[in-house]
Amino acid sequence: MSNSLLTKPTALVFLLLSLIGRLIPHPANFTPLGGTALFGGAKLERPWNYLAPLFILFITDLIIGFHGTMAYIYISFVISVWLGEKLLKHNPNFKRVAVVSIAGSVLFFLISNFGVWAEGILYPKTLEGLMRCYFLALPFFKNTLAGDLLFGVGFFAAYQWAEQKQYIPGIDRKLTSWLGN
Repeated sequence: MSNSLLTKPTALVFLLLSLIGRLIPHPANFTPLGGTALFGGAKLERPWNYLAPLFILFITDLIIGFHGTMAYIYISFVISVWLGEKLLKHNPNFKRVAVVSIAGSVLFFLISNFGVWAEGILYPKTLEGLMRCYFLALPFFKNTLAGDLLFGVGFFAAYQWAEQKQYIPGIDRKLTSWLGN
């Protein structure tokens, strides 16, 4: 059970916050999910680091609704988990988390809006249509960037602070023993 998601109850709390954050009213694209993907990539073991954000997306999409660009959205979050796994697992300092959060936001913007353009419903399938799609999506990018930075840095900072104060290991041990009974 050492690689189980149940051995990291504090990470489960962040995942739950991400799920709730996607469902409650919020500015467009301002959710904890990008930060959750990076945090999960760094702090959870495979396959949980990939499955957790995808599960959150799927569960919330059941409620919010499915759409034609879902594959692009899911792929962008898989890439964010990979970034967290490869770049933040061993040294998640403030600067590194901020830079990787920005990279995740940029990739989400590029991939998700490419998907909007590729659908061919809102924009013509021309280079001009693609550029127009990206241009008109810039206000959403601002929200994505703000959410990813706030929640990404916030999750790592809260987790690091709690680990230094010895809250995380104690809470995890207590919750894990409670969950096992």
